[in-house]
Amino acid sequence: MKTPAGIRLPQPSAGARRLTAVFRKEFRQIARDPLSLGLLVVLPALLLVLYGYALSFDVKHIPTAVLDLDGTYQSRELLDLLFQNPYFDRELEIRGVAEIDALLARGRVRAVVVVPKDYSRTLERGGQAKIHVFVDGADANTAGTTVGYINALAARARLAVTTEALTRAGLHPSLPGVTPEPRVWFNPDMESARFLVPGLIGLLLMISAVVATSLSIVKEKEHETMEQMMVSPLRPVELVLGKTLPYVAVCLATMVLILVLGYFLVGVVVQGSFATLAAATLAFLFAALGMGVLISSVTSSQQVAFQTAIITSLLPSIILSGFVFPIRNMPPVIQAVTHIIVPRYFVAALRAVVLKGAPFHVVWQSIWPMLVLGAIFNALALARTRKAV
Repeated sequence: MKTPAGIRLPQPSAGARRLTAVFRKEFRQIARDPLSLGLLVVLPALLLVLYGYALSFDVKHIPTAVLDLDGTYQSRELLDLLFQNPYFDRELEIRGVAEIDALLARGRVRAVVVVPKDYSRTLERGGQAKIHVFVDGADANTAGTTVGYINALAARARLAVTTEALTRAGLHPSLPGVTPEPRVWFNPDMESARFLVPGLIGLLLMISAVVATSLSIVKEKEHETMEQMMVSPLRPVELVLGKTLPYVAVCLATMVLILVLGYFLVGVVVQGSFATLAAATLAFLFAALGMGVLISSVTSSQQVAFQTAIITSLLPSIILSGFVFPIRNMPPVIQAVTHIIVPRYFVAALRAVVLKGAPFHVVWQSIWPMLVLGAIFNALALARTRKAV
């Protein structure tokens, strides 16, 4: 081909033309199937909205019943201190200890605070007054957090009582002691939604990438067009690239949509470099799409490919990626298994970039394992495809 000035432009190679043809063919199939396109783009955004608002580890507004057997100014002051925070809600007053079992069994309240009869007299004598707290332990996480809140509030109440006693005795209430002043970085309000959103991005992209590509090659087998590719000059690497590159574009668009929704709905702001975030995302897609193509190359039907993709992407992404359950708390054998789970590294990279603004050399520790796993998955997929083409 010559330009008007007579300059000959380089022609694309035969391999590039074949790759472009497969790329265009796959994009046309995606565009002709609006349901699948909606599942790839709209469904992850919808799940982000639902999980971002519904899934929360924050333990607040614990319904609490009160049994004040003392009925004095001191007991009322203690209860006021207990409920002047967003953690406990004073649901009802009870009249006797016999009501406690029924309330906790029915789930009407999560905790019951009992102030004994001799509470005020014990304080006046300078003794150690005790209060009884009954906690519903069916939900171990909520129960443990409730006990922690009670202990912290009891410490504040003890300090207030000691200060008041010293003041009445004419002594200076200032005593030597240690007062912690915690400073929370990266998530000052300690909102679990901001911690969960990066993990949700990894989970949703993993499902979208693996499921979408797992159906790509096996679809050709079901439609009996694989035989035409076998007699064509198409090479395995061109087939794999042509099948995966369209989904790279779709997944990147999904990523942008999720980040925009996360900003407006939950207030998640990317603290780090967008270039570092893009590098981590491309490394993740390299591994996830390679895994999807591998599944597609070893299965013979879309139903089997879909089920295999869900089993290998959904469950590991939730349980073994650190999205919900900390990996360091798992048994050593399970911790070893997590090293082959791609979302483990992507979730860590997302949280480092989005929440902490980590630089590239820090995020690289999560990027290179994804590149290694991606190289393994794609090599196996090419080997399987080479046998069929």
